Amino acid sequence: MDGPRAPQDVELSQVFEFLDTQLRPKADWSIKQEYPTALTKENSGNIRIIKSNDKIIAHAVVHYSLTKTAAGIFKVAAIGSVVTDPEFRNQGLSRQVIESCLKTAELHGCDFAVLWTNLYDFYRKFEFELAGSEVALVIEKEFSPPNENLRIMETTKVAAEALLRVYSQHTVGAIRIAEDFRKYLAIPNTKLYTAWDAHNNLKAYAVEGKGVDLVGYIHEWGGSVSSLLPLLAHVRRQAKTPITIIASGRATNLSRQLVEYGALKNEGFLGMIKILNPKNLCFKLMRYARALGKEDWVFDYSEGLYYIGTSKGLFKTDSPKDVVKLVFGPLKAHEIKGFDEETTKVMEEVLPIPFWIWGWDSI
Repeated sequence: MDGPRAPQDVELSQVFEFLDTQLRPKADWSIKQEYPTALTKENSGNIRIIKSNDKIIAHAVVHYSLTKTAAGIFKVAAIGSVVTDPEFRNQGLSRQVIESCLKTAELHGCDFAVLWTNLYDFYRKFEFELAGSEVALVIEKEFSPPNENLRIMETTKVAAEALLRVYSQHTVGAIRIAEDFRKYLAIPNTKLYTAWDAHNNLKAYAVEGKGVDLVGYIHEWGGSVSSLLPLLAHVRRQAKTPITIIASGRATNLSRQLVEYGALKNEGFLGMIKILNPKNLCFKLMRYARALGKEDWVFDYSEGLYYIGTSKGLFKTDSPKDVVKLVFGPLKAHEIKGFDEETTKVMEEVLPIPFWIWGWDSI
């Protein structure tokens, strides 16, 4: 066996061919087109492969992003495209490439890692845990919100700078540049819907589809709710079938208004999250609490133990899974035994932090 290691430049075509064979056997495009920031020569140092007799038999990739939140800027490692050749499964190869990705993410100073999977028990072995909040809003029927005299367009030929300006209004999400949008708009099977005012200013956008994934799902959107609603109403009319909007659990205004128009709301997790740098995470959370005026708030990590609470009530745990669920949700302080009423109130004014990853940034 050779690896896990990063592929050499001359091996990249072999890497993409392996992934296409294993993960996109029926697609009319290469998987590298679906992940234009992760499966690239520029990110090849963060790709991990294992070879046997010069044949790639296992793969994983990690991609880093700086994500802004009210609690500060976090460096996030997204892990994906984890696959092993069927002939070589049950030999621990996936474990090896994942562990190698996690190690390189730690070396790059990432605060935590996130991935999307339904193999929960497998990834819990690496101390990943389901956390964060996500809502799926299913618009089953057509609806007619006020239009605001918006002009609706369906085309990906939109200036990346215009999309970036609207996207930047979000308080939570990966920090992007215009070039990121140009790459994302070229992803196969992408539909971009935009709403413009009379002065040709972009007021809202919605993105549906991402390669073979997220067909029928609006996974990226931006703009004020008053502009988004008529845009989403147009998407539903054009689809002639139910559509689903994926949103953060913190998008309460959009969720509330869509539910009032008849949408079904399903609550779930953002993904599986693993803490990589406990000390740095604690420092940022303490700074966030101080900015909120919580001088007696404690969030510390020492010798394998987390200390969380206030001087009047301190929760101690060696379980990073509990901490992940408390920091990102859905665990609330009132669900932890031992906190008094005052400590619970203070804790829940800080945690969980607002955190979200948009669909284009998932891998």
